[in-house]
Amino acid sequence: MDAPRADGAGSEATVAETVKARHTGSLARRMMLIAAGWISILLLFGGLALDRTLTSLVTRNFDEQLGYMLTGMIGSAEIGPDGEVFFIRPLGDQRFLEPNSGLYWQIRAKGHEDFPSRSLWDRSLDVPKDNFDAKPHVYDSDQFPGEPLRIMERSIILPGSNTQWMFTVAASREDLDEQIKMIRSILVYSFVALGFGLLLMAGMQTWYGLFPLRHVRRAIQKLRTTGASRVTDPLPQEVEPLVDELNALLSHTELQAEEARRHAGNLAHALKTPLTVIMNAATAKSPDLSDTVIREAAVMRRQVDHHLARARAVGRRAAGMSRASVWPSLEAVLRAVQRLYDDTRFDLDGNHAVTVALEKQDLEEILGNLIENAAKYGGGSVFVTVDTGQDPQFCEIWVEDDGMGIPAAERTRIFDRGARLDTGKPGTGLGLAIVRDVVEIYGGRVELDESEDLGGLLVKLKLPRTAT
Repeated sequence: MDAPRADGAGSEATVAETVKARHTGSLARRMMLIAAGWISILLLFGGLALDRTLTSLVTRNFDEQLGYMLTGMIGSAEIGPDGEVFFIRPLGDQRFLEPNSGLYWQIRAKGHEDFPSRSLWDRSLDVPKDNFDAKPHVYDSDQFPGEPLRIMERSIILPGSNTQWMFTVAASREDLDEQIKMIRSILVYSFVALGFGLLLMAGMQTWYGLFPLRHVRRAIQKLRTTGASRVTDPLPQEVEPLVDELNALLSHTELQAEEARRHAGNLAHALKTPLTVIMNAATAKSPDLSDTVIREAAVMRRQVDHHLARARAVGRRAAGMSRASVWPSLEAVLRAVQRLYDDTRFDLDGNHAVTVALEKQDLEEILGNLIENAAKYGGGSVFVTVDTGQDPQFCEIWVEDDGMGIPAAERTRIFDRGARLDTGKPGTGLGLAIVRDVVEIYGGRVELDESEDLGGLLVKLKLPRTAT
């Protein structure tokens, strides 16, 4: 006895593990990956753009200083009696007088000796003599080992001379490179700290944003552990549709369970009396025991058929969205009924394209019961009209006959199981009861009235339309 229980427990555990393993990943992980990707891209491109902007500003400021010095040189230069260039006033920056100070100037012309600053000492700037630059030209140079230079040069023809003089100012890039390095270091540390801060904020936002889902989980757990029937905890608007669908599913499940309990109780109650009759007859050894068994067995079979029809309708309704075309089902039912009542006239009219939210088998069973009753108890004419009204939610089907009809006082009782007004014709008395039960399961209605055209019974069947 223990082995089957172990196998069952193992199967349940396997199913639970399989169901638990079926997921599409973590929402929090997805949100964090998206946030991290965008933050990285934006910080990378933003950092590169800011680095380029700041580096350009610092370099431009450095070049402007060189430009001021070059302009001062040109403004102080004159041509002496010997045709050589000289300064009429000393340049203002003291570094030009200090050897290897990192700030240099030089004047060069073809056919003339170079005129260098004292800071160059025994070196000279390697600039072309025959190149004419009317505007200042700036560039980097590595001509001094271990001392990268930023050089600005300009060609000028001084008054009183036809010679093209090349004025050159050079400054060590050490200060400029140090400033650029400091800027980039600050940018890197700042953007790394900003990135971590943004990721931390995104993580907090993800945790806080998904926190209501934990409330939903606890609410569902409370349903399972406390026996509550609905999720009533206040939740954000984005989660409310999910909770509404969950509550609707719970309501639907409760309705199915209640229907199942009611059907089981009704069936047990319906079978109890025939079984009691059979037991009494068998105990008393009644001489008509066989007839009693046959009669009561037929009663039990009718009850079983009735409840099976209801159970099938409930099961098919719960399986999903049902859909059936009325006209083809109606024609199929008429072909079957005409074989049994070939002397009855059947007329059809109405909408050929209407569809209803029923399973085809249930729709044909409903129509078959109604049309067969109309042919059986009518006077030879049956008229079926499809979609008589303009109700946007229900399709109304009328089944009329020219029989004796049903008195108004009996129209409610006729839907009871086993109720029959005409006992002279064969039947079980379950046709209209099955029709009513199946129609109500799908959310429809069935009513009885008097036919104005044929004078007999008018059955008004209202079935829910399919959603468009």
